[in-house]
Amino acid sequence: MPRVATGESVLARVVRIIEVFTSGRRSLTITEIARAAELPVPTTSRLVAELVGHGFLVRDSSGHVRIGMRLWELAHRASPALSLREAAMPFLEDVHHAVGHHVQLSVLDRDEVLCVERLSAPGAIINFTEIAGRLPPHASSSGVLLAAHSSPEFQQRILDRPLHRYTEHTIGDADTLRQALAAARRSGYVISEGHIHVDATSVAVPIRGSEDAVVAALSVIVPRSTDAFALVPVLRTAARALSRALGTSNH
Repeated sequence: MPRVATGESVLARVVRIIEVFTSGRRSLTITEIARAAELPVPTTSRLVAELVGHGFLVRDSSGHVRIGMRLWELAHRASPALSLREAAMPFLEDVHHAVGHHVQLSVLDRDEVLCVERLSAPGAIINFTEIAGRLPPHASSSGVLLAAHSSPEFQQRILDRPLHRYTEHTIGDADTLRQALAAARRSGYVISEGHIHVDATSVAVPIRGSEDAVVAALSVIVPRSTDAFALVPVLRTAARALSRALGTSNH
């Protein structure tokens, strides 16, 4: 593959451009893209023009650029997350109806927790997670749960790195995280009080795939005044039903 003078491939630069776009940066100018991607403006302009030509990006009349429908189409055409979301939706809706607060479906991806679906309710407790949003595993109930059922290598990576604290209640050291992972494996659920927002509690349970491996986490985010333990049976019932739908044989 041809490479630019710095030794970085053209593909790598294209990926840097696409990754600039987030929920908070949906529409950007060429200069803003170049700055965020740390690329020269002429290089950015040329690559953006090619991506626009293929429909991966769209440029409006003001010159701002955003993600194009073509990229969305390809991302959804054969995505494992899409099939998981489709299978999970009826069960998420059941939990949402029963609880009346945020319900989320999350997976591990590249050492982070990726939210692949979320149902919200008017007036529900604040929730900083969004669909396609990411969080470090130590900071949420879903993350701790998924990490607890991940490989020893993955667990060691997150134990070895700095643990950012969003609030005074966020897990902030390796020993506490190690204990939380062990507790999650023993109990089969995780309750995190005030880890992302001081007024919110999240509760997560595992969803298992066809080989009985944990493939996702089902969670709710409720006010801290809620009896979180009372939500565990509701979540477990939905998670077991979804696991059966995914082909799990052992419950």
